[in-house]
Amino acid sequence: MNYEEKLSTLGIKLPPAPVAAGLYKPMLIVDDLVYLSGHLPILEDGTILVGEVGNDCTVEEGGEAARQVGLNMLATLRDGLGSLDRIVRVVKLLGMVNAGNEFTQHPQVINGCSELLKDVLGNDCGVGTRSAFGVSGLPAGAMVEIEGIFQIKE
Repeated sequence: MNYEEKLSTLGIKLPPAPVAAGLYKPMLIVDDLVYLSGHLPILEDGTILVGEVGNDCTVEEGGEAARQVGLNMLATLRDGLGSLDRIVRVVKLLGMVNAGNEFTQHPQVINGCSELLKDVLGNDCGVGTRSAFGVSGLPAGAMVEIEGIFQIKE
């Protein structure tokens, strides 16, 4: 089963690919690697999931925001590659969580994105290296921001 079929099997409909909100490219291909700029938890209606995880929202809500980021990343990949089936594997994710100084569950929040990618791309291809850490603020007050590197077929 290819990745596009897997989305259908899982009942996942990707949102429209987010557009750049500044002077950057959402996606850049260099050789067999795709670099994704930081993606936010933007919903289909254009609203952003905002708040400080651990204070304004729960770890579970942060995980849902991270999952939404994963959906947006897949939408960018599909839009830029023509099909998710060009993806070979996740190489690296870097997840930033809008959280206070006392918060320590950053990896659990970013798991929302990692679990989505594992479900769609499989355990071997959907799980790569990862960093997750807290920051004092993100654009528009977003709960999370995630960037990624993916290997693709030429």
